[in-house]
Amino acid sequence: MSKSNENRMGKWAEEKLNMPVKRRGFLQAAGLTTAASFIPSKEAKAFSFAKFFQKHYKEMTPKQKEKAFSRIAQETKSEYGVEVNVTDPLPMEGVKYAYCLNLSACNGNRLCVSACQKENNIDDSIQSYIRVLEMPAGTFNLEHGDKFYNHETVPKKDKFYLPVQCNHCDNSPCTKVCPVEATWKEKDGLVVVDYDWCIGCRYCQAACPYEARHFNWSKPKIDISKLNPNQSYLSNRIRPKGVMEKCTFCLHRTRNNQYPACLEACPTGARKFGNILDPYSEVSEIFKKKRVFVLKEELNTMPQFFYYFG
Repeated sequence: MSKSNENRMGKWAEEKLNMPVKRRGFLQAAGLTTAASFIPSKEAKAFSFAKFFQKHYKEMTPKQKEKAFSRIAQETKSEYGVEVNVTDPLPMEGVKYAYCLNLSACNGNRLCVSACQKENNIDDSIQSYIRVLEMPAGTFNLEHGDKFYNHETVPKKDKFYLPVQCNHCDNSPCTKVCPVEATWKEKDGLVVVDYDWCIGCRYCQAACPYEARHFNWSKPKIDISKLNPNQSYLSNRIRPKGVMEKCTFCLHRTRNNQYPACLEACPTGARKFGNILDPYSEVSEIFKKKRVFVLKEELNTMPQFFYYFG
């Protein structure tokens, strides 16, 4: 190759590398858009071209969304034998959600964990979107926390309990690294995932400093008798194998003026949730009267999950 041709090729490659990456371009580069013949025969029947070629959630028209919701309901009925209702609650004007947790009241009972798992149709292999860490008194080093504690009674002397979940950061590193824009922050402050658009690269998992994202390594194992039929496209519908998932502040509930399931399950009143833009909301009152803090403040992720004492 001549020097001039080599320079032109180098310039072309540099331009391509600097171009914004879209899902179809990413998949074409990987040779996947025409890969139907390479799919194992046992999985061929489950391969959904309607899903594969579906537009990004943010680009879909209301009619296209309805079609996608109907497809998801049909797939769930076929797979699990359960009728589900898939909805699309939208952000409300003048609302920005925030979560506050009173560490003085949390006693480590983990009822929030089980409520989260039940509400969000979480695979039995994933404990929950919530990790409750048993912490030595006087430290906030997450590496010293024990998420596997198993006491007959809680709380344990000289310990306190630190629930950790998605912080729905205003400066969210997870959304910035996604190469296909499958995750983003909505105007009500919620960080969401388009599970049909996610390619499972796990960049977001590596970028999250709170270990709040989970990857579905295998086909989800859901107890059908406990399956929640009230589902949302961006929230608690059953996630397929090979995608990332996380806490959504139960947007299928909160955008319908309900509390997150974890809050309703908390017997000590440690959890508070609401609209931070409403000066009379519980979370606004906490900001006025309490000294609140966030985890890993030095990272400037601007979490919307706050902790306080008393």
